[in-house]
Amino acid sequence: MRHVWLFFKGLAMGAADVVPGVSGGTIAFVTGIYDQLLGSIRNVDATALKLLFQQGPAAAWKHINGTFLLVLGSGVLVALLSLAKGIHYLLIHYPVYLWSFFFGLILASIVHVGKEISRWDAIAIGLLAAGAVIAGWISTASPGSVEPTPWIVVGAGSIAICAMILPGISGSFILLLMGLYEPILGALKSFDLGIMALFGTGAVIGLMAFSRVLTWLLNHYRYQTFALLTGFMVGSLLKVWPWKDTLTTRVNSRGETVPVHQVNILPDMDISLLWSVLLMVAGASLVLAMEWLAKRSDNA
Repeated sequence: MRHVWLFFKGLAMGAADVVPGVSGGTIAFVTGIYDQLLGSIRNVDATALKLLFQQGPAAAWKHINGTFLLVLGSGVLVALLSLAKGIHYLLIHYPVYLWSFFFGLILASIVHVGKEISRWDAIAIGLLAAGAVIAGWISTASPGSVEPTPWIVVGAGSIAICAMILPGISGSFILLLMGLYEPILGALKSFDLGIMALFGTGAVIGLMAFSRVLTWLLNHYRYQTFALLTGFMVGSLLKVWPWKDTLTTRVNSRGETVPVHQVNILPDMDISLLWSVLLMVAGASLVLAMEWLAKRSDNA
């Protein structure tokens, strides 16, 4: 049963990573597997290779917590491949409702992650403010356009995966800023193995390097790191604010008109506002439910 819960946590992480503005790292933290995830990734190292040749696959598998990574990674992969098309459809046709749901999810997650800030001193407050400013600037930046050459796709995978495991920083939005969100999402939807392999290679390289840095920070500067991460999440609310005025648009490769530059506005007082608020409550409730399920599965 523990592995079933872990698979569903992977599904939730993968679903979050598809949406620009939402981080799979946030889901990992809320569900109580964040430190274990970083530690397991960090253990994919030279020691694991040494164990593989000296003591066999079983010892190496145990060292990297292979079953945990396999089950969780399977959930992430299934979500990416199965939900990419549906979430893309919602982003195009029902953006306000989709963003409302994720706004509530992130709002509740801020409270959850903020509990890890054990000391509220000038450093913590300064880092929280800095994180909010950085994430807010990223969230309001206009998307660029980059040709998806093989080396660019590998580099994008390395950068995006670092953002994906950080609570509050969305790897999908980093891809959007680089102008690579549509090509990568299209590769997932069409099962383009070439682009997926290049992106995956970059993701593995970035993950191996960045997980060690982040683990060191959490071990030596835990409350400061969580203050910065909480700030990132606060700043990301600018991106997921549901109500926007579209200033410029473009037609994508599938003939769909998609927004390029938007500004946040206040909502109209109509029935759609009620539905949006209800979806915010649903998103926040989902965070509470994931917390409860995480505690229950840990005690099982």
